[in-house]
Amino acid sequence: MTNAGTEKRVKVKDKRLINCNAVDVNQLMPLKYKWAWEHYLNGCANHWMPTEVPMGKDIETWKSNQLSEDERRVIMRNLGFFSTAESLVGNNIVLAIFKHITNPEARQYLLRQSFEEAIHTHTFHYIVESLALDQGEVFNMYNEVNSIHAKDAFEMKITEEIMKPGFTTETFEGAQKFLENLIGYYIIMEGIFFYSGFVMILSFNRQNKMTGIGEQFQYILRDETVHLNFGIDLINGVKEENPELWTPEFQAHILDLIRQAVELEVLYAQDCLPKGILGLTAPMFRDYVQYIADRRLERIGLKAIYRSRNPFPWMSETIDLGKEKNFFETRVNEYQSSSALTW
Repeated sequence: MTNAGTEKRVKVKDKRLINCNAVDVNQLMPLKYKWAWEHYLNGCANHWMPTEVPMGKDIETWKSNQLSEDERRVIMRNLGFFSTAESLVGNNIVLAIFKHITNPEARQYLLRQSFEEAIHTHTFHYIVESLALDQGEVFNMYNEVNSIHAKDAFEMKITEEIMKPGFTTETFEGAQKFLENLIGYYIIMEGIFFYSGFVMILSFNRQNKMTGIGEQFQYILRDETVHLNFGIDLINGVKEENPELWTPEFQAHILDLIRQAVELEVLYAQDCLPKGILGLTAPMFRDYVQYIADRRLERIGLKAIYRSRNPFPWMSETIDLGKEKNFFETRVNEYQSSSALTW
């Protein structure tokens, strides 16, 4: 005798990334999108906490006269941008993306990513506390510094429609708007807007300055690499399952958003670097931002539009985690296994 419940079991072929109301989203197995599960496992393997990183040398350097005013400006501007940007990404995951993704393995990764965004926000709190910075100045910089405000406003506009009550991906327009949101946050925010800051802060680290902050930015970069790869797989998966969304007009719209984002990021670099420091100048960042924008476009099936050179080849090696040191060898604490936890 066959149990009637077995007829309702989830079949792999029935799973979809969006608009899959016929399948129970609570049933993880069997997996269809193994890439989503692999990204989840990679995220778990990268687990870290900012408080594991000693900040003694950074505190000493910050209190001394070893840093120029221009160097301090770069550090403060990036703390100001990242401290709010990570919250925007986290809010978008929890309030927009998670709701409309109808696949459990993709949702499993989104749960992991949202926790990582919280860790990143915690990181900036830890840095601000360690250096005894003005908390209001750093965390409200997105309201007070035009170049930061412009980037955040650009992203919030992309989320605006999806946050409205009644939004659905079941219409053509809604599904296209959702795809725009995925590109806006994974490709533009995490894939373009974050990378100038990574170059600036890791340039300090390369010269053995502010190494505590540098190590934490290495951890964040490692997380963001996985975020970006997941986002690209998600975008391409939605495109593959919904090819009607990828119209020539929509592609042109995405290219226009990328162009706007590149110009916003160049203005941000100019604001951070009115003078050259550590071998960095603002004009170098136009080449770099255009270079990475081309790489992001190619990975979602669009043609490169800038063809600029990469002025920071060392960043490619940093991002290629297989070529770099295991950042987690420097961790000062070991996590207890489940059998040894003390409460």
